[in-house]
Amino acid sequence: MRLSDYWRLMDDEFGAGYSRVLSSTLVLAGVGGRTADQALAAGIEPRKVWLAVCDVQDVPAERRLGRDIKPLRD
Repeated sequence: MRLSDYWRLMDDEFGAGYSRVLSSTLVLAGVGGRTADQALAAGIEPRKVWLAVCDVQDVPAERRLGRDIKPLRD
């Protein structure tokens, strides 16, 4: 997962403003007791950080891959 995918998932699930607050303040046991921002800065994979956020925020399994995006018509 790329960092851009992490932010897309965060924004889709929590909204653009709140996702930044969560990422900078929510301490995640799944990434060593760091915030998501700290974990990403330390080089932890964005996917692992995203799943740690999902665990703490009780994001249902069906939404952990992101929302369905309908394909564009030609």
